[in-house]
Amino acid sequence: QVRLVESGGGLVQAGGSLTLSCEVFGRTFSDNVMGWYREAPGKERELVASSSETGGTNYADSVKGRFTLSRDNAKKTVLQMNSLKPEDTGRYYCNARRSKNGISENHWGSGTLVTVSS
Repeated sequence: QVRLVESGGGLVQAGGSLTLSCEVFGRTFSDNVMGWYREAPGKERELVASSSETGGTNYADSVKGRFTLSRDNAKKTVLQMNSLKPEDTGRYYCNARRSKNGISENHWGSGTLVTVSS
C-alpha cells in the first residue's frame, strides 16, 4: 500500500513564505510523477506544480516565479512557496501517480491547509 504524508502549511501574511513537504511511505513506487494540487473554497482542485522522477517540472501560471518544486528522489518532494498571496489560500494535496506495465496508479495525501492573510 502507498501512503502520502504531507507536512508544512499554516497561516502566513501576504508576501510571506511557507514550505510544504510530502513523503511516500509503503511499497516501492518509482518512476512516478509527484506534485501538488490545491483546492480553494468553492473552487475545483487545480494543479500547482508537478515533477517527474527523470526531471521536468510543470507549474500553474499563477505560481510561476513564486513557487519552486523540488524532489529528492522517488519518495519525497518539497514545495517552496514565496511571495504568497491571499488567492493562494486553500487546502494543498500531495499527489503521486504513474503508469507502468499497463497499470495506472494515482495516490493522494489527506491535504494540508494554507491560509494567506491580506
